Amino acid sequence: MSKKWWIIALVISLALATISPLASSAPDGLERVAEDNGFLSLALEAPFEIVADYVFPGIANEALATIIAGWLGTILLFIAVYGLAWLIKSRRRTTTV
Repeated sequence: MSKKWWIIALVISLALATISPLASSAPDGLERVAEDNGFLSLALEAPFEIVADYVFPGIANEALATIIAGWLGTILLFIAVYGLAWLIKSRRRTTTV
């Protein structure tokens, strides 16, 4: 896949990460089901949190903090996927030569 498509995918992902927190103030689906059925209190804490509750620390505006946390997660995931794709592609080249 050409770099153009990777860039387009990154731009679309960042755009979605920007607008998705503004779509609803309701909790995510799994958390909502746990609330509705009364077992949210049984949930365990995460073993670690990079950005707790999708809120970037040090930013007072909650919507902006959530958007920046989404950007950070999107970029980190994009780097991991791009790196994995590059690794697979480079291994295929070396085995076919």
